[in-house]
Amino acid sequence: MIVRDFNDLKNTDATVSDQQWTSVRMLLAGDGMGFSFHITFLDAGSEHTFEYKHHFESVYCMSGKGTITDLATGETHKIKPGVMYALNEHDRHTLRAEEELVMACVFNPPVTGTEVHREDGSYAPAETEVADA
Repeated sequence: MIVRDFNDLKNTDATVSDQQWTSVRMLLAGDGMGFSFHITFLDAGSEHTFEYKHHFESVYCMSGKGTITDLATGETHKIKPGVMYALNEHDRHTLRAEEELVMACVFNPPVTGTEVHREDGSYAPAETEVADA
């Protein structure tokens, strides 16, 4: 069983920050669960364009208000507490935070915790483990 307290992780190397967002990585690839789990904060007034070409992501809004735009279709959806979105087709999207957004995020394959967004808004492909022969 893995038990972790967000409050114990938020000021450690489990916390990753980038341009106007902070993510507390509560489960990572090394935990062997097959997915990673993060609590992510997006600064009020920020705008982020991502395209996870090598990962699927599901996001649940815990607090705040904003929008997500599917850049392939132009369709925009409101984000508020209780709304979930899943990037089931590696969707290129723009997320806008009208208020600080607090999001619970799941990635598959799991992230290792050291990823940074590349120029195109994606993470590099997950490294595959070589099985013992």
